[in-house]
Amino acid sequence: MPRKAKELKAIDVSRLTKHGVHAVGGVAGLLLQVTKNNTRSWILRAVIGTKRRDIGLGGYPDVTLSQARDKARKTRGKIDEGIDPIEEKRIAKEQLIITQLSRISFDEAVRRFLKNKNNEFSNKKHAAQWENTLKTYASPVIGKLPVSEIELPHILQILQPIWLDKTETAKRVRGRIENVLNWATVSQFRSGENPARWKGHLDNILPKPSKVTKVKHHKSLPWQELGAFIQELKLKKGIAARALEFLILTATRSGEVRNAVWSEIDLESNLWVIPAERMKAGKEHKIPLANETINILKALPIIEDNEYLFPAPRGGSLSDMTLSTIVKRMGVEAVPHGFRSTFRDWCAEETNFPNNVAEMALAHTISNKVEAAYRRGDLLVKRTLLMKQWAKFCYTIKKEDNVVTLKKGIR
Repeated sequence: MPRKAKELKAIDVSRLTKHGVHAVGGVAGLLLQVTKNNTRSWILRAVIGTKRRDIGLGGYPDVTLSQARDKARKTRGKIDEGIDPIEEKRIAKEQLIITQLSRISFDEAVRRFLKNKNNEFSNKKHAAQWENTLKTYASPVIGKLPVSEIELPHILQILQPIWLDKTETAKRVRGRIENVLNWATVSQFRSGENPARWKGHLDNILPKPSKVTKVKHHKSLPWQELGAFIQELKLKKGIAARALEFLILTATRSGEVRNAVWSEIDLESNLWVIPAERMKAGKEHKIPLANETINILKALPIIEDNEYLFPAPRGGSLSDMTLSTIVKRMGVEAVPHGFRSTFRDWCAEETNFPNNVAEMALAHTISNKVEAAYRRGDLLVKRTLLMKQWAKFCYTIKKEDNVVTLKKGIR
């Protein structure tokens, strides 16, 4: 039977400075280990199964003599019950690490989701919109919350304040939260139903967007007044005026015109080819250019080290407000995007071109999946004829339509 160590007092332990291990008594196998660097720590030397093991109980003096003896007694109690304290500690540590790794915040989930999905976005602006809407509306409520703890009340706290007043934005926020939480579930950061899902869930709580959303159409100029407007526009000098004229003749969007570059123009084929990454639908769009449109391009100055068709005075592309300002100064109740509606109304009222030709001229996405699956061509020949007629119409003024109501004194 091993000799029982003398039970030391706290003062005695404080004087143990010699390098090595010192039995302190009170509990069999309780030792104070002193290193060459004079650091001291507690060890319980015990037999676990058939092996003698040294079990760390903490450093001295952070762990006092009294606390070390308590820890030693509890550890020996586990050993007597057939529990390996070292293995138990290892498993607990691993479980803690797993738990910590599995508890990521919503903001972190958004960051990882966007990183994985970055290549799917049509452009950087789309990705930024995703991030900004979630940062503005979701992050203040659930940004720091672990995704595993996000529930229906959190989602309602985000959506209800904006559902009626900012319905379109709220729809996007809901869908984006749903996507992020779906990713978190597949990635095993959360389990259970998605609290942001719409069908069979939020649709029973929130009113349908179609019932509360008021569609706001872009203000457009009646097609009957376009000729007089173009005549007035041609009198204005400057790049912005020519950009607006070009926009009207091509029935395109402001961003597509403002960011157009010379490499997209094929003067031999009279084509403007806008690459997919610059189009709203993410598909390349070919636009036939009528002679009137080509004449605008040929009259444009080509500035060295600036690839834009319509460069800003200080370099780069024109700002979003530039074209709007031109329209506003001409005193008509319209916006640049509204001229696409003018074009579409003219197609319906004044031409015999099929609906799909006009829609393709506007680069609209086909909502009918069956029709979209079977439509292979781009109707370029028919669209060429359409754009020629449109250009001719734009510069035609009928006697009864030769006046556009403009604000007095504005030119």
